[in-house]
Parts: sequence; C-alpha cells; structure tokens
Amino acid sequence: QVQLVESGGGLVQAGGSLRLSCAASGRTLSTLAMGWFRQAPGKEREFVAAISTSGITRYYVDSVKGRFTISRDNAKKMVYLQMDSLKPEDTAVYYCAGGPRANSLRLGNSDYWGQGTQVTVSS
Repeated sequence: QVQLVESGGGLVQAGGSLRLSCAASGRTLSTLAMGWFRQAPGKEREFVAAISTSGITRYYVDSVKGRFTISRDNAKKMVYLQMDSLKPEDTAVYYCAGGPRANSLRLGNSDYWGQGTQVTVSS
C-alpha cells in the first residue's frame, strides 16, 4: 500500500506561483509513476501532469504547458508540482496520484490517490 499526502495549496493572486508537494509512504517511490490531477467545482477530475519512475518522461495537459512543472525526488519520496503564472481557471482541488506507468496516469488510471489540497487563484 501507498499513502499520499499533499500540501502547499492556498490562496494566490492571478500571475502568482505555488508549489505543491506530495509525500509518499509505504512503498519505494521509484517503482511508481506519479501524477497530479485536479477537480474544479462542478467539473470532473482532470489530468494535469505525470512523471515516469525515472523522471525522464513528463506529460502535461495542454492548458498548463509552459506554466507548470512536475518533478520528483525518489530518495525523499516526494513529488512536486511547481505552478507559475497561475490563472483563476486553475482554481481546483489538486490530487497526487501514483500508478505503474505515466502514460496510464495521463488517461486517468491510478492505483493510489491522495486526499487533495485546495488551490484558489483570485483575479
């Protein structure tokens, strides 16, 4: 089993930055591809970013390309999402997720989910 705990959410003005963190426990992180999803009020949960076990391959949804960066530190069992140039439409609960392959995460297939952290971007 893997437990995922997100942190780093909060309220920020449009154009600002936030860094989300995801702490993993219960299993060696290097065996899991990791990703971030988000769910805005009244909308379905959507894929945001994924990173392969080695960190070499990364995927992003088009709406965040060039603004968000996913990274990982397997030794520390941590995954990060650096969010820059934030927009009001980025407002959502952000979830950390883990699974066997980054490409599968991109399709929404995850074995493990965190509880989520709220990100609110004011205009």
